[in-house]
Amino acid sequence: MDKTRILIVEDDPDGARSVTDAALDAGFAADCVATAAKGLALFTRQPPDVLLTDLVLPDFDGIELMQKVKQIAPDVPVIVMTAYGSVESSVRAMRAGAYDYITKPLDLDDIQAKLHRAAETSRLRREVTNLTATARSNHGVTSMVADSPCMRALLSQIEALASTTATILIQGESGTGKELVARALHTDGNRATGPFIAVNCGAFAESLLESELFGHEKGAFTGAASRHAGAFERAHGGTLFLDEIGDAPPAVQVKLLRAIEEREIRRVGGSETFSINVRLISATNIDLTEAAAEGKFRQDLLYRLNVVTLTIPPLRQRREDIRPLTDRFIARAVSEHQRPVSHIDPTFYERLESYEWPGNIRQLRNVVESAVLLAPEGKLTGSVLNLHNIAGTTVTNQIPPDLTLNELERLALEQTLSRYNGNRTLSAEKLGIATRTIQRKIKEHNLPL
Repeated sequence: MDKTRILIVEDDPDGARSVTDAALDAGFAADCVATAAKGLALFTRQPPDVLLTDLVLPDFDGIELMQKVKQIAPDVPVIVMTAYGSVESSVRAMRAGAYDYITKPLDLDDIQAKLHRAAETSRLRREVTNLTATARSNHGVTSMVADSPCMRALLSQIEALASTTATILIQGESGTGKELVARALHTDGNRATGPFIAVNCGAFAESLLESELFGHEKGAFTGAASRHAGAFERAHGGTLFLDEIGDAPPAVQVKLLRAIEEREIRRVGGSETFSINVRLISATNIDLTEAAAEGKFRQDLLYRLNVVTLTIPPLRQRREDIRPLTDRFIARAVSEHQRPVSHIDPTFYERLESYEWPGNIRQLRNVVESAVLLAPEGKLTGSVLNLHNIAGTTVTNQIPPDLTLNELERLALEQTLSRYNGNRTLSAEKLGIATRTIQRKIKEHNLPL
């Protein structure tokens, strides 16, 4: 491992020699120059891990040097050496952004101790920077495929909203990547170093969802053997993502509204309230406006959640993205399963691009992964794809005799919904009716969907 590098700027020869020896004795690598200009030039060529500079230099002072190097590498800690008793200079250095200061005459033990602390701070800052860069490459806007105009427009919206504190509602069919959008908003925003906590509101019974969101005290209910911090507490300083918010029971909706309005929560079974500092992003695959009109979702909560709405287009409306998404999923499957692909036939892409994708990107990923695993000799062709109801395939459904118009309508609904895996939006498109109409028809015919 390379040694931590210290850049020393000191014009006094004796002082320069003493400080350099102290740095070397402490196990650091050290470069020493006599002027601020030389220090700036060396810093520009290769930023050190720590800068140690005298305040008074022959060309310009250490604070001006610090301000210049901060523009090049703002995370490098700067320690300023000042004259003994010069409290005003020390305060001025700290206000200007110095990590620490050392007074003259120099205490070499003090120098070594402060260099070690500054070096550790520098290492931690680099780790945070590297982790942030990795997170952005994996979860930020730049990680998302957007060849289609509709997706490019969505990414522009994400970039504009990421650094704000706006509460956002993400709408989209199942499998379109709502959590990916939420993570991009978090990763590219000001809370990227804070936690990202995701809760699927449809995955918990009412009592468990309340505990998952707000936490509980020991003994609050049967099985509560210890105190539990809820998602709001765990997301403090970061982002809370509430997926399938439309499935939240009425009692939980009331508590959510109170938490958003008052910015505080209380654990289940507790009496103490806690302030919360989270950015709230929620997602749904249903029409919340219609649910509110039908009394299934609180209108006042919808107003709070729906400050800004982002709508993710289904995959069938962004066909330009199917090929690059496919290439990404092929590469991932090859890497994860160690199954090399020797050839990709044009028919492989053609069949994928002609399919309706009722399960959207999630379905595409699974289909591609399955094809990579099953492809003979690593050759991906259209025939290895496990697809049903390819667009353009003729579906012959003979109409049974003696059916009433009402029964024919029910049959058409059943067959279309079955063909598209229960996707109401896509089924409505194929039947030429509005999504609201198909939802009403499903209720009228009491279909189990």
